[in-house]
This record gives sequence, C-alpha cells and structure tokens, in this order.
Amino acid sequence: MAAAQITSLSFSAQPIMFHSSLPVAGNGGPRGRPNAFFCPWAPVICHGRREATPHALSDDCDFQDLLSVQHQEALTSVQALFLQHPKSSRGMMTIVDHLKHLCIDQYFQDEIGNVVDSCMDLIRSDNLLDVTLSMRLMREAGYHVSADGVLQKFANGNDDFSLAHSQDIRGLLSLHDVSQLNMGEASLYKAKEYSRKHLRSTLNYLEPNLARYVKQSLDHPYHVSLMQFKARHHLSYLQSLPTRNAAIEKLAVAEFQINKLQHQREMQEVNRWWMDLGLAKEIPAARDQVVKWYMWPMTILEGYSFSKYRIAITKIISMVYIVDDIFDLVATQEELSLFNEAIIMWNLEAADSLPSYMISCYKALYNITNDIADMSMKEHGLNSINHLKKAWATLFDGFMIEAKWLSGNHVPAREDYLRNGIITSGAPLLFMHLLFMLGHDITEENNDHMSRIISCPAKIMRLWDDMGSAKDEAQEGLDCSYKELYLKESPHGDAEEHMLEMIAGEWEGLNRECFSRTRSSLSPTFIRASLNFARMVSVMYGYDHEHRLPVLEDYTRMLLF
Repeated sequence: MAAAQITSLSFSAQPIMFHSSLPVAGNGGPRGRPNAFFCPWAPVICHGRREATPHALSDDCDFQDLLSVQHQEALTSVQALFLQHPKSSRGMMTIVDHLKHLCIDQYFQDEIGNVVDSCMDLIRSDNLLDVTLSMRLMREAGYHVSADGVLQKFANGNDDFSLAHSQDIRGLLSLHDVSQLNMGEASLYKAKEYSRKHLRSTLNYLEPNLARYVKQSLDHPYHVSLMQFKARHHLSYLQSLPTRNAAIEKLAVAEFQINKLQHQREMQEVNRWWMDLGLAKEIPAARDQVVKWYMWPMTILEGYSFSKYRIAITKIISMVYIVDDIFDLVATQEELSLFNEAIIMWNLEAADSLPSYMISCYKALYNITNDIADMSMKEHGLNSINHLKKAWATLFDGFMIEAKWLSGNHVPAREDYLRNGIITSGAPLLFMHLLFMLGHDITEENNDHMSRIISCPAKIMRLWDDMGSAKDEAQEGLDCSYKELYLKESPHGDAEEHMLEMIAGEWEGLNRECFSRTRSSLSPTFIRASLNFARMVSVMYGYDHEHRLPVLEDYTRMLLF
C-alpha cells in the first residue's frame, strides 16, 4: 500500500458529550427474501443479526451508552415515517433514498426491504425519477433488473436518451446515480454520459444550493464515492430546502457525532500502540502516518460494534507500509532475502538472523498476526494461522520480485507488473485477515467469488496509485509503475485514459460480484468492506494540481478531528 500524505493535521481527540442513552428500537430479525443476497443496509447494530458477533472498544459490544436520548427519539420518529406513505409511493422511496445517502439506513432494514419489494410497481412508470430510483434500490438489494430493458422507454429513435428529459434535474440526478451500478450494460454507459452532460449544462442557472449539490454529485458520484463523505454534503443540502424532515436530519446528526466519538477513541488506542511499538524511531526512513493508516479500516468497516476489528486491521496495515519501506528504502538484497526466509519460517527464533532494525518489525508483525489468529479461533472456532502465514509469505514474495526487477534493471511486461502489483498493494493480505475476523473460512464454494471480490478493489488501488506515481511518498526509493510501463510500450498513448478505463472495468466486475449473484456465502459486511475499500482509493490517491489530497484532508477532519 503506497502512502497518501495528510498535510498539516495533528492528532487531537476531544470527545463529544452525550446524554445518557436508551436502547435501540428493534426491527426484528434479518429478512430472507429470494434474489436479495446482498443488502447494503446490512445491520451493524440491529437486533437479530446473523453475522459474527463483533466487539466494542471498551464494553464488549455494549455500546448503548453511546446512544443519546436524541438519537433514540429520532430513530422512533423516522420509523414512524414508514407508516405515512404507501410502500410503493415516490415519497416512500425518497425517504429510503435519503436514509441511504445519509448512511443511517442500517436501522431500518426490514422497513426498507418492504419498500424495495414494492418497487416493481414504480419501475413500470414513465417517470424518469420513479423508474431510475426503483431500479437502483432493487439492484442494490440483489434483484435482477435489466437496465437495457427498463431504460428503453426513455430512448429516442436512435437508441439515445430523449431530450425530453434533459431538464428533469431530479430525474437526471437519479439516472446518474444508477449509472454507477453498471455491470457492463450499454444503456448505463449512455445514461452516465447523458446525465453528466445535461446536469453540467444546468449548473449556471440553478438555485445556488441545488447547483452546489449537483456539482458535488458529479464530482463525487454515488456508489463509487465514499458514502460517509457524501453524507455530510447531502445533509447540508437537505437543511437548505424549504421543506425539511427534522427526524431524518436529527438522526443523521446524532449518528455522525456518535461515529466521530468512536473514531476518536479508537485513534487514541491506535496512537498509543504505535508510540509504544517505537518503529518510527528504529526505522526513521519509514513512514510515520498512523492517522492515515487508521483511515483505511475506519472507512472499510463501518459500525460502532466493529471497533476491535478496526484497531486490529490498522495494525496490519501499518506493518504493510513499514515492510514496503524496508524493501524500497532501507534493506540490501541480502537482508531482504533473510527477511523473506524469516517470514517463511514463522517463529520468533527466526528473528535472530535479522539485522537489528528488522527484528522489532518482524516481532510486531508476528505477534499481531498470531493475535488475530487467536481471535478467530476463540470467537469463531477457525484455525486461520496457516492461511495468514501464507498471505504474508505471498506479500513478501511479491516485494522480492519487485526488488529483483529493480536490482537487475529488468523492465517487466505491464501485465506481469500489474499481476504482481495486486499482491503488493497489500489488499489481499488485509482482506484475508478481515475474512477470518468476520468468521468466514476459505472453501471451494466461496474461493472464486472471494478472489474476485478482493482482486477488483486491489487492482483499482494499484492503478490509482500508479497514476499518481506515488507523489505523496517523498522518498528516495526507486520504483516502476503501470503508467511508466504503458508509456514504454505505447509512447503515443494516453496512459491515464487507458488506466481510468481499466478502473471502470474493475468497478463493473465488482458490481457484478456484489449485485448480480442470487446467493453468497460471504457476509454483507465483508462485501461492503470490499466496496468501501474501492471507494476509499480515489480519496487516498486523488491528487490536485498542487500534489495535495484535498478530499482526504477534508474527510479526515470531518470524521476524526
């Protein structure tokens, strides 16, 4: 995992005070509808969950002390909204849409499920908003919906979208949203192009608040962007409307505050661990960016109850970055061979053969991984250590291949580089640890599906990283990139356009894995983690012309400081 520099941010955790709390209102157990294997609203704190039981930071899953009276009252008020409209009405779908955009839909999975079950009534409508919103909600719920068939009614004689809809702002926004869930359908390519073109043309004459919202939706599209980041912008837009929904707004604000408090507590623990570890002093050439490292699991694994897992994943990510820097900046080829052999041996005695600066790193890596293996055994009865050892050995092999390419002045074919780059991104290793923490095992039945749902975000990460040529690292180490290799092979080609097309293709593959299967042995939490990882990539590597990461800086301040 290459770094992403967060500039001018210092760690500070000022807790937000809440009133004493009441329990969350129960919504019943998870629904069992056919054709709905993946629910993006999969519960993180609702009753009746069927996934592995996670843990809160300080009180073993009893996070009720974090839920304020205002939060509980807002939950009850929002639940009441589901009784005020027919399930198949536009008003009901709009409420569901707001809950999803504000990242508070997880509390209402049964109610939302009933609404989605009724969406077929509106998908036959001739109204662009009704059809596209219905289609999006159904696709997110795992229903098979043919985009080409559904959207045909809005086409002209040339199979392009009719100009009759070019001024329908809400319809265009919804069309743009659903176009991001493309699985390779021609109509959704056209939908994206059509909606972007006409939404951009409206920016100069729209009311200012709506214009800002439209621009933000174009710059950070639904589904492929971080929903936690977009939620604040969506809330600001709702607060600017003449007709407002106080219950939804109140719940969104309380949710944001509780999440922020939880993140601050976790960051304090991670920061103490990192300072006590002392690797920043032992290996001064390596990166010391613990806040940024925490941003990955904070984003990937949502929900107060997964606190323990987020902290553990932060430690794994930290080790990946440090090992990457040892390979790139510090070690000789001989020392790297010793390091690689020690990982294969996997025992503390193997550290005796290492240079002094590697010993603490090796022991930390060894202990963290074994702690996670012990966790998966204790909580789920899974013996994961051999899989985790193999994942580390595979990562080290990938780093060794890169080191040999560099030391031998070998220029790999870009396909070989990318295949190895997926491994050295660190994503497969991260997801292997998360898989067992969530109580999954590797079986013949889920292996192919799991491989694809991991490789897609890993390839997205490698390509985004290489497009920026790791501008943030400010290091002396040498490295090649897919962009450089493409230009060597195609000197007159447009490398970035080619790579963006590849990224779009990986998103389509990820969408197919998440939305087109009728069943999956992987939990909604693991699948959502894969989506969130892919969404986080453009934030981590979204450089501006000054080589800064403005979205990452804004996101960090918003959700952590």
